[in-house]
Amino acid sequence: MALFAVVAELAERLAKEAGKLKKRAAIAETISAMHAASPESEDSGLLALYLAGTPFPEADSRKLNAGGALLSKALLAVSGASDQMLTAAYRRHGDMGAAAFDLLPAARAEKDPELTLADVAETFAAMAVAKTTAIRAALVEGLLGRATPLEAKYLLKLMLGDMRIGVKQSLVEEAIAAAAGASVDAVRRAVMLEADLGDAVLRAFSGTLHEARMRLFHPLGFMLASPVETPEEAMDRFTEKPAKVPVANAAVIQGVEAFLEDKYDGMRAQIHCGDPDQPGRVAIYSRNKEDVTESFPELEEAFAQVRSEVGATAGSLIPCSLIFDGEILGWDFEQGRALPFAVLGQRIGRKRVSNEWRQQVPVVFMAFDLMYADGELLLELPLRERRNRLEAVVERLVERVASPLVVDERARDSQAVLFAAEESASVERLIMSPSRLVESAEEIDRAYADARARANEGVMLKAAGSIYQPGRRGLAWVKLKRELATLDVVVTGAEFGHGRRAGILSDYTFAVRGDKGELLNVGKAYSGLTDVEIGEMSAWMMEHTLDDQGFFRTVEPLMVLEVAFNNIMRSGRHASGFALRFPRILKIRTDKPVSEIDTVMRVEEVYQSQVDKPVE
Repeated sequence: MALFAVVAELAERLAKEAGKLKKRAAIAETISAMHAASPESEDSGLLALYLAGTPFPEADSRKLNAGGALLSKALLAVSGASDQMLTAAYRRHGDMGAAAFDLLPAARAEKDPELTLADVAETFAAMAVAKTTAIRAALVEGLLGRATPLEAKYLLKLMLGDMRIGVKQSLVEEAIAAAAGASVDAVRRAVMLEADLGDAVLRAFSGTLHEARMRLFHPLGFMLASPVETPEEAMDRFTEKPAKVPVANAAVIQGVEAFLEDKYDGMRAQIHCGDPDQPGRVAIYSRNKEDVTESFPELEEAFAQVRSEVGATAGSLIPCSLIFDGEILGWDFEQGRALPFAVLGQRIGRKRVSNEWRQQVPVVFMAFDLMYADGELLLELPLRERRNRLEAVVERLVERVASPLVVDERARDSQAVLFAAEESASVERLIMSPSRLVESAEEIDRAYADARARANEGVMLKAAGSIYQPGRRGLAWVKLKRELATLDVVVTGAEFGHGRRAGILSDYTFAVRGDKGELLNVGKAYSGLTDVEIGEMSAWMMEHTLDDQGFFRTVEPLMVLEVAFNNIMRSGRHASGFALRFPRILKIRTDKPVSEIDTVMRVEEVYQSQVDKPVE
């Protein structure tokens, strides 16, 4: 039985190592040694999984259900430290694991490690099924109570899902390949198909990576688009550097053959449905791979109807498994258009969705890609072929993928909902994103103006010959979104950062001026500045603190920033009554006095200028 200390010691070593090749070699050496010591055990797979920062394989839907509050209480109980000591240690490191290393009695570092990888896996499994917080807390305390300070450090990091050792899953995949003498591409494909890093280790050593088969209900990586600021830049992206585009697509890119579609301001999502082995099961995954199915029950009800619906011949009943890529949109069924994200945002994250919410913010799924169908992974097909297949699927399913606006709230099961909902007419929930070929910057400019008039964010351009690259942001897809006017604001508060920004005031709350000259907060930003600028800002904030509240400091309102943002929403969270969405700092305006910052009236003007603002 391998000890968890091996993971902790290797993680500590990796955190101090800057070189990627040395990190990979160290991981590969440890995986190889652990597998050689116990070829039949799961130890080497658990090692890979834990180094990647995940308690369970991605295909495993279990969760630890242990947040920062529970873990901090368990740490206090085991260490005997006070709240003040924990707060001070956390502020020093910006990391609970590192704080635990400081707080646990030094004498425990001398004890021989006893925790095995199997012990940790068993405790994690028990936490996932624990019925009460008290049971989970006791399990965590038991684990930490047996751990050395170094083991406790990395147990907490692992449970929080943030190892901070400079190791991504892709590097672990490379190390697995090196340890087993396998192809990196083969390892990555097996992980993508089965979403089980630990199992990929066993496959790599047994030579069965080629036997990995795709299964539904774990999220694949989303292909991402690169931003551009002008139609001309969009065209240049397709024509300037063809060498960086896969050879199979070079001819397509050379002729600037690209699909153009609206960029919707919704929630990117992936829908898995139609598994013949699990009839009616539906899973909806967000861009960060979280399962958000319960937040959109009407989509679950609708896509539960995808059963043996697609075949080579119309009307044939061939089992069909599907993975759609697209956008969840709040939808105005009367106008046939998307609702602003500010409206949809009110539903995101809700665990229970009442009839009131179903009617107030109805949703649809706007599909723009098909990733998997009928047992075939379609990622290597060119976009034009994937679009053709998507069109055929949507045409056959669009009328069936429907659900009522109002349901019997006493019916919990998605199937019971459909059969019990006679009182409400069903509406179609699946729409295919309109798309057309485009060949000039002028066409893109006109399309952008039309998209904004429809209250959408902008436009997307996708090379017609491009393959689907999960998790990649390349040149094959680009998005054109023009920013709104910027605002000049003044910093009113600052918060300490985390990780490498621990101990540095790097998150800035800022304000505009009200009608009577008062300062009214309108947002918070932590991106856009260089490390040097952040260091200088932090030192300045320390010297100009008015009120130290621990993690947050109120500062003298003297530092002016210019900020950009995606849009403005009305919000009761800030005193101004507005909130900037995705704000980012463009520059520090040392040239501008506080008397010249923007006003709430100016914020209102920008808000009213938005074509995608909610109807008031």
